[in-house]
Amino acid sequence: MVVMLARVFPLCRLGAGEQTGTVIATFPAPQGTLVIVDDHARFREAAGERLAAAGWRIVGEAATGAAAIDLVARLAPDVVLLDVVLPDMDGFAVADRLAAAGSASAVVLTSGHDRRDFSARLQSAPVRGFLPKEMISGPALATLLAGDQS
Repeated sequence: MVVMLARVFPLCRLGAGEQTGTVIATFPAPQGTLVIVDDHARFREAAGERLAAAGWRIVGEAATGAAAIDLVARLAPDVVLLDVVLPDMDGFAVADRLAAAGSASAVVLTSGHDRRDFSARLQSAPVRGFLPKEMISGPALATLLAGDQS
């Protein structure tokens, strides 16, 4: 189980004697393996640290689509966090090749670009969904994988 502690500040100025509140949220830690695919090492590191802190086990990283396809075939992770923009092929092509190879890994696309830039392709892609890079977190990934993308 993962426990998150957050200090809550009101939207207005506090009067004399008023205090901030503290919220403790708990959620079950995902029990899954993950491969992170992105051509930026710093992003792979940051995303890996954030997701590992939320209970994910990072089993591999790749910087290109070709390396990702090989890695996923060898490791069979539960989830592949896959950047849309890669140097050798885009994430949609990687997802297509993984699906054609019979991979059971759930593919989640990510990008620094706006989701609307890819909305038409997302509809037909063999992926579980899309998370903007700035929103990647354990709870966000778990929510997406659970099917609640509201």
